[in-house]
Amino acid sequence: MNQSVSQAGIETTLRADAILSESGIPAELMPAQSIRRFSDGADFRVEIPSVEGPQVLRALLDEADLRGVTVNRVSQGSGAMTLSVAEQTEMAHIGADRAIEVCLFVGPREEWGIAAMARADDGGAMHGSVRGLRQLRYAVEDVFRSIECGIRSFLIADLGLLDVLVGAQRAGAIPGDVVWKGSVLCAPSNPASLALLERLGATTVNLPTDMSIHELAEMRAVTTAPLDLYVEAPDSMGGIVRGEQLADLVRVSRPLYAKFGLRNSVGLYPSGLHIVDQASAIAREKVRRAAVALEWADRCSGGFTQTVGAAADLGIPVR
Repeated sequence: MNQSVSQAGIETTLRADAILSESGIPAELMPAQSIRRFSDGADFRVEIPSVEGPQVLRALLDEADLRGVTVNRVSQGSGAMTLSVAEQTEMAHIGADRAIEVCLFVGPREEWGIAAMARADDGGAMHGSVRGLRQLRYAVEDVFRSIECGIRSFLIADLGLLDVLVGAQRAGAIPGDVVWKGSVLCAPSNPASLALLERLGATTVNLPTDMSIHELAEMRAVTTAPLDLYVEAPDSMGGIVRGEQLADLVRVSRPLYAKFGLRNSVGLYPSGLHIVDQASAIAREKVRRAAVALEWADRCSGGFTQTVGAAADLGIPVR
């Protein structure tokens, strides 16, 4: 099922364009529109990242209901290993009841481990990697533990781990309805790298937060997989804020998961009860930012559709 963004906007022309034209400024050269859609025919979906537990998820949904925002997917970044079985099960039940994908980061990674390089000044590229056989074993076990809780979506930043998990799924050891989301920590910056991630089995792929409209079109040209893009990114990922451009982002890169992080905020990883109120307030503000961006899409689009409710390719949890 999907819902339409209002038809009030115009497909490619803003009122501002006429003013600029009268001033002798030529029209912006836009790349070709994407002709692809999600399996249910929708153009885009809304994702809220850094939803770090059931209390934060409930606060987010309360705000979404208040503002009339449909949230299709939430993702978590501290790692499934930091959540208890009861917490994961509660999140799975909420997701199942609301037809929302709940995507948990596979927990073990160099950033949290004993490796020194990942915390060195030049070691940021190692943050999402799984270090050694010890972390690899626990990363795979982290997935099985979450599957037992009903989770059906995982955020992965290590290519070898992705390959192992997809292989296990093809062999029947992991349910076929589990989806794999490539993390922004291993985001591809060119079409060849994106195509590689798709071949490895990534169901959806996070792109770098700072891709231009033309670069997004280049990426879309090589893949049929849904793309994930921070419409607003936290300061640690560049602090990009371009909610007003949502319609253009959807137009060139659909099917698109529009992600709403938050600039001028605080780091939440690894999260827990000590900052749950802050994490909940941040989640609420992300929903408000999404609501504003959707207003802009309403103004500037030609009637884009968003998924509402369950869809076959969403990793909705099971009870």
